[in-house]
Amino acid sequence: MLEVEVLEAPQVRYTQDNQTPVAEMAVQIEGLRPDDPPGQLKVVGWGNLAQDLQNRVQVGQRFVLEGRLRMNTVTRQDGVKEKRAEFTLARLHPLSPGSGSGSGVAPAPAPAPARSPAPLPTPRPAGGAATPAPRRAPAPAPSRSAGAAPAEPAAPVWDTSPLVPLGDDDEIPF
Repeated sequence: MLEVEVLEAPQVRYTQDNQTPVAEMAVQIEGLRPDDPPGQLKVVGWGNLAQDLQNRVQVGQRFVLEGRLRMNTVTRQDGVKEKRAEFTLARLHPLSPGSGSGSGVAPAPAPAPARSPAPLPTPRPAGGAATPAPRRAPAPAPSRSAGAAPAEPAAPVWDTSPLVPLGDDDEIPF
């Protein structure tokens, strides 16, 4: 996955054998450190995705791209062989407002709602005897006074008991 900014509008061409559409565009990637210069990369989309790129992508838009990165060896005009990175697009997630969505072009994912974790089972020693479960502190009851805003929900209490029972037994059941 890469976060990019479009530098050149997608150009569509077609393969000779079965006339499959292929779109190519140039994008810019920010450097890893603040003093690193931005990098450029060629992005290629095939089939219906190529048509969507041509219809919906414009210069200056920002996207998160999903796909495969590959290195191509290219011979320059002076005869020197050079390696260039090419990104084959699988999915496109718009980050800029006003970006369209269609087949293959997915909208930016919505943040998932926060969930409490499922309680973990209490570990038992190898002999089969149960160990007492750790006690948890009760959650404080929310106090509400007239005209006060509702209190925020209490933070979840995590089970911090060890996953492996502590003891003198070194037996590992198989």
